[in-house]
Amino acid sequence: MKLATVSFNTIPLGRPLPFALRTADGILLASKGYIFTEREALDTLAAHGTLYVDEEESKLYRRQMASQMNALVNNQDTTLGQIAESRLSSIELQYSPGSGGGGMVDDVLADNDAPIDWLDMQSRANSLMRDPNSLRFLHRLDRLHKDLSTIAKRNPDTILFALIHLTASETLFYSATHAMLVCVMCSLAARDVLNWSPELETAMARASLTMNLSMTELQDQLSGQHQPPTPDQRRQIDTHASRSVEILQKRGVTDPVWLGAVLHHHSAVSGPLAGRIPAQQIARLIQRADGFAARLSPRASRAPMAPSAAMQATYFDESRKVDEAGASLIKAVGIYPPGSFVKLASNEIATVVRRGINTLTPRVAVLVNKQGMPMVEPAIRDTRLPEHRIVASVSYKDIKVRSDLVRLLTLT
Repeated sequence: MKLATVSFNTIPLGRPLPFALRTADGILLASKGYIFTEREALDTLAAHGTLYVDEEESKLYRRQMASQMNALVNNQDTTLGQIAESRLSSIELQYSPGSGGGGMVDDVLADNDAPIDWLDMQSRANSLMRDPNSLRFLHRLDRLHKDLSTIAKRNPDTILFALIHLTASETLFYSATHAMLVCVMCSLAARDVLNWSPELETAMARASLTMNLSMTELQDQLSGQHQPPTPDQRRQIDTHASRSVEILQKRGVTDPVWLGAVLHHHSAVSGPLAGRIPAQQIARLIQRADGFAARLSPRASRAPMAPSAAMQATYFDESRKVDEAGASLIKAVGIYPPGSFVKLASNEIATVVRRGINTLTPRVAVLVNKQGMPMVEPAIRDTRLPEHRIVASVSYKDIKVRSDLVRLLTLT
């Protein structure tokens, strides 16, 4: 019998298994059609190590899923959310060369130059943050952090472009995308500007990804809600930091820097970072990036800010003085970060694709020419030149031309 490995975290709860689960020796652990109703039962099964399925059974399942996805994509009435939900309900498999061959596939980014599937990254982060009670939560969090770190080191402009574009253009997986953007912005500032140690940067990244664990579902709900938060929602918002800490502690987190940063990520005060304990330094940096990402995001109740305006609000503190944490973020990602839109002196509209040698002169790709017509192919402009200097930031809502994210990412 040839076996394929299966990812624990994609095995569905409340639905019949499409194939039997086995050990590396082919011993049956759960029969086809079995229904896991509690996450704890699946976590207990995980204690057996890597799970396997019969390769022939799994190939049939993959064909069925491919057919279902093809039907959704070809249906003009299908929404992006429906496609995403279908992908979330699928089970991840990897074929091994023989029975017992290969390791478990658990949302690990391949170490190559293949294009990143950003919908998959959003789905992974969303699944992680909506299931913090899983016994495998910390393992999955570590995988997500390592993947984001790998992409950020390999090509920081690409990850900034993708996350800022997704944050400004849609509310699908709002909470997950928001957390990833905050994590990446803070990581770049910590590493390239503040020169923090790898240990402090890691604690910061973990805090960024888990600061809103207790209100992930509520955040997603509020992004599409026209009315102000209800009294109950307001209570959840006001207490989410301490409740997120409680969740992490239940999962076994004891790092005082990580926990302290989560607890104070909304209450950190302005002022120099020097002299503060590490948790307070991280909390202040997260707070400034958190505010930028929130202002950039569309809401049912308000329009998003243009990135440069959101950056300006990040640069100045509550007393309208230059904020050290906010300034470090701007030095790291630019006043016009990748993924944002700008108007040039030539009257062209462009999207920023790479950071420049300073925060005001990024590399841009023109999407709309000076006559107001969409470009067939984006044209690269050097904003250091007077005729192509940036004269204004443009909000995503004012851009009438839409270009494919994958196509634009090739320019970064």
